[in-house]
Amino acid sequence: MSKRNIHLTLLAFALILFSAGCKKKAPAPPPPPPPPPAEKPAPKPQPPAIASFTAEPSSVQRGQGVTLRWNVTNADNITIEPGVGTVAASGSRQVFPNESTVYTIRASGPGGSASGTARVSVTEPPPPPPPPPPATAPRRSLQERLESEVSDIYFNYDKYDVREDARSTLTRNADALKAIFSDFPGSVVTIEGHCDERGSAEYNLGLGDRRSSSTKDFLIQLGVPADRVKTVSYGKERPQCQDANEECYQKNRRSHFVAGQ
Repeated sequence: MSKRNIHLTLLAFALILFSAGCKKKAPAPPPPPPPPPAEKPAPKPQPPAIASFTAEPSSVQRGQGVTLRWNVTNADNITIEPGVGTVAASGSRQVFPNESTVYTIRASGPGGSASGTARVSVTEPPPPPPPPPPATAPRRSLQERLESEVSDIYFNYDKYDVREDARSTLTRNADALKAIFSDFPGSVVTIEGHCDERGSAEYNLGLGDRRSSSTKDFLIQLGVPADRVKTVSYGKERPQCQDANEECYQKNRRSHFVAGQ
C-alpha cells in the first residue's frame, strides 16, 4: 500500500473516532412504575349475639304477668314468639301466658343468625276461699224461744176446759214446742196454771192445776212428748194484772209456759 493510502486510512479512522467522541450518549429509559398495592379484603361481618334473654318471674299463676327482657347485638331483624313479634335490639315486654310457654328470640343480620329461649311455667290459681258464713243472730235461750214463739191460753171464769180460741193457739204452740225440743235436746217445759183473785187460795190451787193439766193433755194429743212437759199450779198467787175488774181477771185466768225447772 502506498503511503498516501495509509495516510488516508488513518485520517478516516481518526475522523470516525472523532465523530464517535463528539456524539452525545442517549439517556437510559426510566424504570417501570411499581405495581399497585393489593386491595385488603373487606372485614367479615360479626355474627348476631343474644347477649341476654330472660323471663321474670319464670313461674306464675294463670292471669299473672311476666316481663320479657332482651339485649341483642349485630342484628338487624329480631323477633320474639309466640305473641310478641318484631322488636328492637334491646327492651322489655310484659306478657300474660295462659299456659306454660317457651318464648324464643331469633336474630339475623349480615353475619348470620342466632336464637335463644326463656321458659315460663304457668300454674292454676288456687280456688277462691269459701264465702264467710252469713251472720247469724246469737242463739236464743230456751226461755227466750218460749216467750217469742209460745203463747198463753186463757180460760173462762171457774173453768178449766180448753176454749175454742185456745185450741188454735195450742195448735200453733205444739208446732213451736216440737221445734224447740229439737233445738234443745233434753229440755223440759213447765205449764203454769193461774187463776184470778176470786175464791179461796186452796180452791184456786186446784183450779190452776186442772187448767195446766188440760193444757198438757191437749198438747200431747197434738204430738208433743209427754215426758218433755210438766205442770204446776200457782192458783191466784202470781197474778199478771192487779186491777179488780173483768179485763184484769181474764188476763189472770191462764196457762203460761216457762222453761222447765
